[in-house]
Amino acid sequence: MKTKRRRLRSPAWTATLTWKSAVFLTAMCCTLAALLGVLVHTAVTRQTVSHAREKALDRLEVVTDAYEAGEPLPRGSGIDPPGLPASLRALAAGGERGTMVADGPHRPGDPDGRGGPAMWAAGPADGRALATWTDYSHSANTIAGLDRAIIGSSLLAIAATLVVGLFAVGRVTRRLHQTARVARRISAGDLDARVGDPRTARPVRGQDEVAIVSGALDTMASSLQRRLQTEQRFTADVAHELRTPLTGLSAAAELLPPGRPAELVRDRVRAMRSLTEDLLEISRLDARTEQADLAVHDLAPLVERVVRASGTETGVRVVRPARVETDRRRLERVIGNLVANAHHHGAPPVVVTVDGAVVSVRDHGAGFPAYLLEGGPQRFRTDGAGKGHGLGLTIAAGQAAAIGARLEFAGPPDGGALARLTLPEYVRLDDGDSAGNPGGGGAGTS
Repeated sequence: MKTKRRRLRSPAWTATLTWKSAVFLTAMCCTLAALLGVLVHTAVTRQTVSHAREKALDRLEVVTDAYEAGEPLPRGSGIDPPGLPASLRALAAGGERGTMVADGPHRPGDPDGRGGPAMWAAGPADGRALATWTDYSHSANTIAGLDRAIIGSSLLAIAATLVVGLFAVGRVTRRLHQTARVARRISAGDLDARVGDPRTARPVRGQDEVAIVSGALDTMASSLQRRLQTEQRFTADVAHELRTPLTGLSAAAELLPPGRPAELVRDRVRAMRSLTEDLLEISRLDARTEQADLAVHDLAPLVERVVRASGTETGVRVVRPARVETDRRRLERVIGNLVANAHHHGAPPVVVTVDGAVVSVRDHGAGFPAYLLEGGPQRFRTDGAGKGHGLGLTIAAGQAAAIGARLEFAGPPDGGALARLTLPEYVRLDDGDSAGNPGGGGAGTS
């Protein structure tokens, strides 16, 4: 049996611009500090070693003169002294002179049996090595102290650069987050939202990329708002202007002699009047001028009343009664549109279920089209079969938003269409319990 290996996913914060900037700044600072540290260490070490080598060669000249004159050798020198590096001994035995930094001769009291660092200088002396050495510990300590100073100053510089860099990047990311929040508000329908970056207010001042993006978003939002307002005014004006001729046409249709042509004319006039009223309602919802008249209502009786008024074969099932704080007229409009849509575009049986503050309308037809499940209802949009959903669901979604409810559309696994309306449930503050009567449910058909 093969098992899939789960790929480890990095935390979400590692994808942020702040984190990436911190990593980049740290890597660059470490690289720069290491490069400068190596250069300084190399230069100082070369200068220190060169100075110590010159001193050792000068001392070797003095020791050589004393050896050739047969005088006692100065302290710190000798013929093949113990501790002389083998490579330097071989070089001197071959007739050449050289220097090397290595451990010095053994000093009494040294626990490791070695002396401190020394600068050796050796030259030929009758086939043997005449060598001298000088203490190199002070120079070695100086180089070690320099290395520690380089590391400490590099860490301090890295920390300071990182703090300043993150502060600068943080200002940019805060402005980007503000732009993203405004974009989300605009996409949610708040067309009055603007970034208002001060850098875009004065064109004389130089603008960075974030200011350019913010200004472009504000310009786009203003243009979109003007266009939508123009469309809303056009829709409202057209619908309003159609009401007068439709009223006259309706009165004229009533004067026609009885018969099939008169019925067809009256039916089309009623359809046009209904469409005109729907357009006016949508224009009001788009303008966001609607104010909900909130009151507390028993949800189950309200739903049953709407179903009876629809005159359709619709089942009502109450799982758990509840009281809700809502606008009764708008709620009846939402439920009525959902029931009408289920009968017009779905298939029986159609059942309305009340479960607490949730009202579900279920039919057993072909289900909602894919575009509606993905992006919600769209006015005048038709599916592949050419059956349009008209404006009913669009009005239902707008009225649900106006009363603070959440309307969701889904396709159940066993087929059909499901519209679920979630309302704000009324809760009494004195006892914290729902004001609705607890208990079981019932079923009815109207």
